[in-house]
Amino acid sequence: MGWIFVMAASVFEVTGAVGLHLYSQQKNVVNTLLYLGGFGLSFLLLYQAFDYLQLSIAYAVWVGLGTAGAVILNMILFGESHNRQRVLSLLVILIGVIGLKLVS
Repeated sequence: MGWIFVMAASVFEVTGAVGLHLYSQQKNVVNTLLYLGGFGLSFLLLYQAFDYLQLSIAYAVWVGLGTAGAVILNMILFGESHNRQRVLSLLVILIGVIGLKLVS
């Protein structure tokens, strides 16, 4: 159950990051809800995961998935660069996250 909370928290962290990007461009209610709601739900779900998983593992996986997801969505939605070094760095993050999940 803890991993479900971490995965959902990561999705909402990415939602919050996209909302923050949109909010920085245009301040309206929808972008505010994406930004604050995404990050708020992310923290709540992460907190729930701590009942099932070690804080250090849950937090590291949440940060890694959220970071990778935000970068990938920014490349797709907002045209950020997707050069070889950036993609390789994302793969390293994802390999680390998978490794932490496998050993916990």
